[in-house]
Amino acid sequence: MRRPLAHHDRMESQMIRPGHLTAHQTAKQLGISLEGVRKLVQRGQLTRSGGSPRQPWYAVDDVAALDAKRRSRVAA
Repeated sequence: MRRPLAHHDRMESQMIRPGHLTAHQTAKQLGISLEGVRKLVQRGQLTRSGGSPRQPWYAVDDVAALDAKRRSRVAA
């Protein structure tokens, strides 16, 4: 059973372009903290694709590719 979206989740999903994730969604997808997302950006492993400096967006394809890369390293 799906949990109801928190108020801020509904607002984010209404404002973000299709094919993009918020920093919170990206962190959840990768299983890391928001600080972890910031570090990936600083290291050049993830690139912002829109949003604002305070509320960046990340391309779904970029996040999925990074997730697959990270999972393959863990499995190896």
